[in-house]
Amino acid sequence: MTVEIRPEDYDPWVELSRYQARSDRLQPGAFGACASFVGTMRDFSEGDNVSSMTLEYYPGMTEKQLNDLVEGAIANHELIDALILHRVGEVRPGDAIVLVATWSAHRKASFDACRLIMEHLKSQAPFWKKEQLSDSERWVESNTSG
Repeated sequence: MTVEIRPEDYDPWVELSRYQARSDRLQPGAFGACASFVGTMRDFSEGDNVSSMTLEYYPGMTEKQLNDLVEGAIANHELIDALILHRVGEVRPGDAIVLVATWSAHRKASFDACRLIMEHLKSQAPFWKKEQLSDSERWVESNTSG
């Protein structure tokens, strides 16, 4: 299980491949399913063009909450492993913001856990977003649904 908060851009597909290759629990034959979700920054929000976004978080508290979330998902969905990578700092359109991946013996557990983790990240995790518009900036008051 790994939870990382990163200030730099990353390629989620390279990270997913590296993580799986390095893990003792994820060797070939050890799992039957991997579900993953990658969230990227859009260049629009609420009808406005967005040139960049700054993501802030509460160091220490955010990592603890995400670790607790992943530990619960592993126990409740019988996961073999799980990964969360989340960006902070300045993000530009097209940049990966979040990668969630779950591994299990069967697809249902992986799909269900991946969605549960992602929905929690969008609705409850202590991250704050400030969008940079062409002539102003604004804090995002609520996340998109589904």
